[in-house]
Amino acid sequence: MTNGFMTNSAPYAARVPTRSTLRRRLDQFGIGLAGLCMVHCIVTLTIVSALGLGGHFLLEPSIHRVGLVLALVLAAFAIGWGAIRHRSAAPLVTATTGLTFMAGALAVAHGAHEMVLTLVGVVLVSAGHVMNLRAGRRAHLG
Repeated sequence: MTNGFMTNSAPYAARVPTRSTLRRRLDQFGIGLAGLCMVHCIVTLTIVSALGLGGHFLLEPSIHRVGLVLALVLAAFAIGWGAIRHRSAAPLVTATTGLTFMAGALAVAHGAHEMVLTLVGVVLVSAGHVMNLRAGRRAHLG
C-alpha cells in the first residue's frame, strides 16, 4: 500500500474479492434488476396506454418470463447463500413471497392486475435483498 492505495505489488489474495463481497454484489445487482423491472412495468403501461406504441415488443410475455428466471436465479444464489451464512430466514421468506407474486403476474392478462402483482413482487424481492445485505453485515460485525 502506498498513500492508502493498493499497488500492483500487493499480494494477489488482497485483490481477489471475498465471498461476502461477491454475495453483496449479487444482492446489489438484484436490487438494480428489481428497479429496472419497476421502470419497465411503469413505462410500458404508460407508453402503451397513452400512445399505443410498442405494445407488440414491450408487452411480449417472454420479457416477463426471462425477468422472472433472472430474479429466481439471482435470489437463489444471493439470498440463499446469505441465509446459509447469517441464518436469518426473513430475507428468504420475503424474497420468496415476492417471487410468488411475480410468478402470479404471469398467470393474468396484461394490464393493471399484472402490473400490480409484478410491482408488489419486485418490491418484496428487492426488500429481501436489502434485508440480506443488512443481515450479512450484522453477522460479519457480530
